[in-house]
Amino acid sequence: MRSVLPFNHGWLFYAGDVGEEISDDLFTPITIPHTNKILPHHNFDNAEYQFISTYRKRFVLPEPRDARRVYLDFDGAMIACEAFLNGTKIGEHEGGYTPFSFDITDFVRESGENLLVVRLDSSERPDIPPYGYVVDYLTFGGIYRDVRLRYVEPCHMGRIFARPQHVLSQPGLEVDVFLENQSSLDCAVALQAELRAADGSVIARAESTTLASVGATQAMLRFESLSGIQLWSLDQPYLYELSVEMRDGRRALDRQVARIGFREAQFRKDGGFYLNGQLLKLRGLNRHQTYPYIGAAAPARLQRKDADILKFELGCDIVRTSHYPQSPHFLDRCDEIGLLVFEEIPGWQHIGDTDWQGISLRDVQAMIERDCNHPSIILWGVRINESQDNEAFYTATNALAHRLDPTRQTGGVRYFLDSQFLEDVFTYNDFSNTVVEPKHTPHLVTEFNGHMFPTKSWDQEERLVEHALRHARIQDRAAGMARVAGAIGWCAFDYNTHREFGSGDRICYHGVMDIFRLPKYAADFYGSQISPDIRPVLRAATLWTMGDRSEGGNDPLVVFSNCDRIAVYIGENLYGEFEPDRERYPNLPHPPFTVAGLKMIWGSKYADLRVVGYVAGRPVIEQRIAADGLPHALELRLDDAEIQADGADMTRLVFRIVDRFGNRLPYVNQVIAFTIEGPAELVGENPFALIGGQAALYVKAGHTPGVVTIRAVTPRLSPAEVTLQVR
Repeated sequence: MRSVLPFNHGWLFYAGDVGEEISDDLFTPITIPHTNKILPHHNFDNAEYQFISTYRKRFVLPEPRDARRVYLDFDGAMIACEAFLNGTKIGEHEGGYTPFSFDITDFVRESGENLLVVRLDSSERPDIPPYGYVVDYLTFGGIYRDVRLRYVEPCHMGRIFARPQHVLSQPGLEVDVFLENQSSLDCAVALQAELRAADGSVIARAESTTLASVGATQAMLRFESLSGIQLWSLDQPYLYELSVEMRDGRRALDRQVARIGFREAQFRKDGGFYLNGQLLKLRGLNRHQTYPYIGAAAPARLQRKDADILKFELGCDIVRTSHYPQSPHFLDRCDEIGLLVFEEIPGWQHIGDTDWQGISLRDVQAMIERDCNHPSIILWGVRINESQDNEAFYTATNALAHRLDPTRQTGGVRYFLDSQFLEDVFTYNDFSNTVVEPKHTPHLVTEFNGHMFPTKSWDQEERLVEHALRHARIQDRAAGMARVAGAIGWCAFDYNTHREFGSGDRICYHGVMDIFRLPKYAADFYGSQISPDIRPVLRAATLWTMGDRSEGGNDPLVVFSNCDRIAVYIGENLYGEFEPDRERYPNLPHPPFTVAGLKMIWGSKYADLRVVGYVAGRPVIEQRIAADGLPHALELRLDDAEIQADGADMTRLVFRIVDRFGNRLPYVNQVIAFTIEGPAELVGENPFALIGGQAALYVKAGHTPGVVTIRAVTPRLSPAEVTLQVR
């Protein structure tokens, strides 16, 4: 039978290109996922991670082979590697965003120690996508995704692809089973499948027999007329477990399991997107997979947290994986919480030569074969982001996507309306500061704002407000255009970039959140679109000071809220009650509130601001902002109360300096120093010179359990302390 074992532990790392003669003592013990260089969160040269490194792992096979084939499966390594086992080259791979495998059966020692060496080139090679010209993001080095050891019988299943049928009328399910027979004889096999509900109960079975010819063959299983099927939706993302077993007589040869969902997702010619037959105006953001300090080497917990932030903090319906396939852990979480995904192939503006295009076509195939069972994915991106037209190349990528997955539509992100339309959805980066009338339908806005108005957390207040209102205006306009399926803003989080882009510290400050996933006012706008039935939201977009806007004052005061009505108090005095600004934003579920006429007189007493939100006539939420603007406390907050003692797990440690009501103070530039006790380490700059009033480090688990205590100190404020468990 199949056996898949984690292979992330016990690796050694050397930041150089060395042979087997170098002693293990010169290597650093590491756990995968791993970045080849820990970096500051900004002000570094991308050349620092562009080198050839050596990964080494000594291992004994954890199970007897018993005539099975043995594979090494890599989820991702940046950006090109060669692998050697016991001195023999076993394979190579070019490209950092798609999985790859090496068959080590003929090279592995079944008893005794084996030596695996991976030579990893993390330079920005022009022969490998996304490179060849300038690129507006960084491809941090390292074996940054999981590695597994896989045993399979010589005759086994390569993968399964579940294709729900007629989900809105009489649901059924077709399952493509891809067989790989590496033996010398054809093999007659029986395929048996079970569909299980979330509680584990079996709701249907299917079976068939087929001949697995030597090489690769394909079979199909059918579930007819399934009853009681619950649909996968944004509010109720119901998942089923599909298991397929392959048998040779009485003997089980292989078993695979996939989580699937039943849903119908269509972009229609009328311009709308329909989920399960219901029109849904899409509102979302783009996501880069990179993090401060660790680049792309984020463990499952952090990947899943990003999905939670997009769905639950930012209220997004959809995320675009700009500009490459992203972590399986991130996509798994999107399935679980009901967050739609537009996933695309690696690249940025540049199309290379024939060999380069061949790698890109391979990326299309690898992306779809890996991710085709995710119900959250509704669109395949088969065009290099913002590239010029290339009819032959994009005809090929589009045809390949449709052949591999006839159930989903394709898109190709461009930035000019006269681009040749070869895909199913005209996916368009619209930087007009409005939303242009579509030339083709379906039409989906896949970027807006971004570099048109970069905004830092500590920028002048009116810029931060305008940044948020630009997102509000575009989302409002898109929501009111029947021929536009929706809008995906650029972008969720600030990100590191090359010197040709971004700010002087090599960060693109395009996010509605900063690089630490902490909110700017634009994030408050997105969060305010969440239904008040889920949670009330209310944030005043102000520091409540006299001098943070041109000419001073706070007029108008913008409040982002999903409440029906707000009351604004200055000190103990009611200034007024206000309703959402539907005149300016007629199409948003929850328009911003515009509070006009606030007059602040120089020399007058400046009182605290208090805003109360009402839903159905009841007060449900309020915010207070201190008028004095003075630092009151140093706050520490952990995202998680416990992490796993696997040497790789991490959680975010957020720190802020706040006023007496808990509002961050973006102009407090104090140094914060941290200490940690227990079986974990801090990842990031320590001490940290705070700017923007908020930032974060990561707490990384060791390999032993215990209690971890983190303390932080800064001048003139009381120390702060948090604890967590390493299990």
